[in-house]
Amino acid sequence: MDNASYRTAVLRTAQRFSDTSKELNLGGMGLAGEAGEACDLIKKVVFHDKPLDRDKLIKELGDVRWYLEFLCIALGTTIEEVQAANNAKLVDRYPTGFSTEAANAPRTT
Repeated sequence: MDNASYRTAVLRTAQRFSDTSKELNLGGMGLAGEAGEACDLIKKVVFHDKPLDRDKLIKELGDVRWYLEFLCIALGTTIEEVQAANNAKLVDRYPTGFSTEAANAPRTT
């Protein structure tokens, strides 16, 4: 599914508000909650010796992606713009690629 089609699917299943702050709250809280659920599944694999339920983790990551797209909609941006901004930040931070030294260097941003 391409990003435009995914956005249409998110809009079809999203509760919308005229108040942008409510959409930002719903998106942010939903994103944090779903990321926490994904993290909990991984924690159980690492620390509780449970087998990885790949399908369940994929579903949780889908929920994370849904809320990320919803936040993009609420902000009036696209996932492509978010990706480009993130890439620019990382290129600035790690111009020659990741290194422990660069990761531990003082940051201004």
